[in-house]
Amino acid sequence: MLGRVFSRFNLPVKPVVRSPLRDEIRRQLVDGLISGRWAPGERIVERRIATDLGVSQAPVREALRELEALRLIESSPNKGARVRPFTRDDLREVYQVRAGLEETAARLGAPSVEVLESCTARLGDAAADGALADQVSAGIAFHREIVAASGNALLLSVWEGLGLEVWTHLSIRLFRAELHENAADHRPLLDAFRTRSPEAPAMLRAHILSYAP
Repeated sequence: MLGRVFSRFNLPVKPVVRSPLRDEIRRQLVDGLISGRWAPGERIVERRIATDLGVSQAPVREALRELEALRLIESSPNKGARVRPFTRDDLREVYQVRAGLEETAARLGAPSVEVLESCTARLGDAAADGALADQVSAGIAFHREIVAASGNALLLSVWEGLGLEVWTHLSIRLFRAELHENAADHRPLLDAFRTRSPEAPAMLRAHILSYAP
């Protein structure tokens, strides 16, 4: 059902395995934001989406609430949900918070060098193929390994709550930001973690902030 509906908008539909209906709807809405299906300021009609997808409004409402928590949409009692008008300040704030979280994570634990090497290799392959989505995905996986290795579940939860993959795609589409999730940018970090350099946390922070608007 979801695949047939969203195919009308020429959106890539990825199968979701063993995920709640709400998560599947959320993923489809996120794909719509990334692809430009809904422009900043445009209204997202809950009832219309529920009707198009053949579901009740409850899971759609839950998915929209999650996107609101990520600051991707905004809602009001009288006007409903709309796509937020994203600004460079929004993006800069995300990078600033992300930089602090990842620097802290790097001080708390040591990530798996093997995982970082694998992510860096994926970055190189994706860049060579010109696969934008794969580059973003591999870059996020690289940094997630660092945060997860901290052993701090709350820190990881806050980091994941930033919605970094979505914000990265939006920054590229809306602000013509250069994609920095590439192998060349990550090799110095990989070497620093491999040698357990005490400079690794500061390097990681500088790496992230260097791409903030």
